[in-house]
Amino acid sequence: MNGTQWIIFILLVQVVHFLGTWKLYVKAGRKAWEAAVPVYNAIVLMQIINRPKWWVVLLFIPIINLMMFPVIWIETIRSFGRNSAAESWLVMLTLGFYIYYVNYALDVEHIKDRSLHPATAMGEWISSIVFAVVAATLVHTYFIQPYVIPTGSLERTLRVGDFLFVSKFHYGARTPMTTVAAPMVHDTLPILGVRSYLKKPQLPYFRLPGFTKVDRSDIVVFSWPADTVRVFFKKEKGVDKPIDKKSNYVKRCVGLPGDSLEVRDGRVWVNGSRLELPGSAKPQWIYTVYSSKGVSSRLLQKLGVADFERKYLSPPINQEQAQALNKYLTGFRQTDDNQIILGTKSSGIPADVIRKYRLSLKEITDRQRMVALTDDMVTQLRNSAEIDSVVQAIVPKGVGQGFPQHPEHPSNNSQLGPIYIPQQGATVALDLNTLPYYKKIIREYEGNTLSVSGNQISINGEVTDTYTFKQDYYWMMGDNRDQSEDSRTWGYVPEDHIVGTPIFIWMSFDNFTQGVAQWKPRWDRFFTTVNGEGTSRSYLLPFLVVLGLYFVGSWLWKRRRARQA
Repeated sequence: MNGTQWIIFILLVQVVHFLGTWKLYVKAGRKAWEAAVPVYNAIVLMQIINRPKWWVVLLFIPIINLMMFPVIWIETIRSFGRNSAAESWLVMLTLGFYIYYVNYALDVEHIKDRSLHPATAMGEWISSIVFAVVAATLVHTYFIQPYVIPTGSLERTLRVGDFLFVSKFHYGARTPMTTVAAPMVHDTLPILGVRSYLKKPQLPYFRLPGFTKVDRSDIVVFSWPADTVRVFFKKEKGVDKPIDKKSNYVKRCVGLPGDSLEVRDGRVWVNGSRLELPGSAKPQWIYTVYSSKGVSSRLLQKLGVADFERKYLSPPINQEQAQALNKYLTGFRQTDDNQIILGTKSSGIPADVIRKYRLSLKEITDRQRMVALTDDMVTQLRNSAEIDSVVQAIVPKGVGQGFPQHPEHPSNNSQLGPIYIPQQGATVALDLNTLPYYKKIIREYEGNTLSVSGNQISINGEVTDTYTFKQDYYWMMGDNRDQSEDSRTWGYVPEDHIVGTPIFIWMSFDNFTQGVAQWKPRWDRFFTTVNGEGTSRSYLLPFLVVLGLYFVGSWLWKRRRARQA
């Protein structure tokens, strides 16, 4: 819906409100016309139902208003003596239209000084839950949102199993565009597994003022531009989602609007200079590690390398042993001499399992192994007497189907560009060579029609050789450079897709994808900062001290009150 359509819709709502309540306004000692004036009628209604005027603000906040409308409907009929549970349910199930019946068919009187306290314990409980949900939804939608890292695209800066708090007010909260949606869930209702929102009506894009803008090297949470999943991790064809219901991704912003960006041998260059990352960043690339004696898993684990495969050689095993091993295996195969090669993740097979099931396993240490390493890890391995060489795995230029997914512009994770990152108001030359870079922007992100006839490009039916961008765009990449699906695959991130920035990690667990029973706390990551120039800093100890002081103070205060009583 555009602005004009929304004005018409709001005026229609005002008409519906006036027709259903004007008599009730009069019975409450007000004028009938007061029910017809937008905003003012809501202020007057708060006086009629004896509720604070600031509730009016909640009626105009998307998503929050969905929860407030039923509350207002119930409060309205109760202000005129209709207090039964049946009528409360009726006004909700009729989407407020039961008020029409009260307004025209019933002889009711306004109860000016009615009690606002629920008559029963159940009513008190429901009232508390409703306003707790309203408050939580307000914070979740406009200020701080919890988020968990599900994939390793930012390893080792952010790790799988990190629980984050994401600030939406840093860049300015994006007001919901999807107006009808379940509170505090994203695109899918838990347990039910069904869509949590209605696609229409949609509000125009709007962002509240923030106190900073997206800066180069910021870690940013954004709506995935190429989202085609109804449920996260389950790709489907033909899935079309509103912007604010697209799956949330978290990457590092390496390119800003107006930048010229290039990826050379996996390293990012911006405006002709190599990108310098802050001290808190720990980017890594894939390397092949060689050793004539075999690259030991022990050495890799000692360095903190987390994502590599281990192999074990085993004689034939029985059914009980196979079942015990199954949850640790990534695969297996049988050799020609009837031995079994077992593949596992870096955690391997626990020693107690080996002893308990009397397994005879020998780890295979290959002479070369491909692993993801930071620059510091590479330096340590090259200085190790156990290692012969460490060579970065680089895909050559001129091959691949990365952005812009066009045969005339081959690219990959190691080599890309140079490309221009669009800036609002900037104009670029448009021809068949440059069109692949901007086609998705013109059609999908900025809502134009686009057609090509021979060498001629037409936008909205007019032949043109230039295009002026309507919004800013960003280039996002994962710190796990060779194992990240990011802008190198699907291109630019529009400004209206930006959600916020992580501010700190409040919990972190190893083995996050293996079930809650297998989680192991990473205590050194609890309450640590995310962005910043220096290394991450933990505030766990100060937090525990403050929490302890709070509980001690609360206990002393209650004890003092008990003595005074």
